[in-house]
Amino acid sequence: MRKIVLLILVVLMAAGLAAMAGCSSPSASPSPSESGSSPEIQEFRVGMECNYAPYNWTQTDDSNGAVEIAAGGYAGGYDVEIAKRIADGLGRKLVVVKTEWEGLIPAVTSGKIDAIIAGMSPREDRKVSIDFTDNYYSSELVIVVKKDGPYANASSLADFKGAKITGQLNTFHYDVISQIEGVEKQTAMETFPAMIVALESGKIDGYVSEKPGALSAMESNPDLTYIEFAEGKGFQTSPEDVAIAVGLAKGQEDLIQSINKILAGISDEERVEIMSAALKNQPVSK
Repeated sequence: MRKIVLLILVVLMAAGLAAMAGCSSPSASPSPSESGSSPEIQEFRVGMECNYAPYNWTQTDDSNGAVEIAAGGYAGGYDVEIAKRIADGLGRKLVVVKTEWEGLIPAVTSGKIDAIIAGMSPREDRKVSIDFTDNYYSSELVIVVKKDGPYANASSLADFKGAKITGQLNTFHYDVISQIEGVEKQTAMETFPAMIVALESGKIDGYVSEKPGALSAMESNPDLTYIEFAEGKGFQTSPEDVAIAVGLAKGQEDLIQSINKILAGISDEERVEIMSAALKNQPVSK
């Protein structure tokens, strides 16, 4: 009987020690709510040039809703406002990654960035490498010229016969120049600021741009204007050429659907308002 009592006491003591050890185990950690902290928000890394007003640009502060660029400075513009709405809708923190145009597709396919929101058209040749969401803006092609230049009164592509015209490197803006009969197609340039300098210096007679980009150039350079064309008098383009969409790495159907749902919630009127604000708020540079 005595041995049985002792055995029961030993079992009870062992159970008590095990319970105490469990309560003080170093591997047990409090949940975020118990510790007072919250889980880290996932980043949404967006690539853009930060040099293509009014779609995106670089400025020195966060005025007018500009977002800090990962490498320094702040980014503003139409693309930034769309990126903010998408990031908010996804519940993620927006991080703008300044990336040269040529590096945008490699950056998203390699995972350096999560998305391209940079005024990029969802062209068929690009769809070979990446996927696109629904469009978040559509525009038209124009030619930017000097107000006092020989082409200021042009009204059709035929009027640009003999003109020295260029466009941005590796864009359809440059490709469509060949539609101008007798044009002197110049070497493509890497950025729009470079084309503006070339135009003002007389090196070129004009460059191809989307209308918002032309309006932006005029805002910063009052000596410039642009030529828009009546139906049948201008460039022959497809709807994809004059639209812009979010570029994503292949195989992310769930993310595409989520972003499309967010974009569907931005009305046409709001998109016009966002673009108008971008044109108004862009930095003026000479």
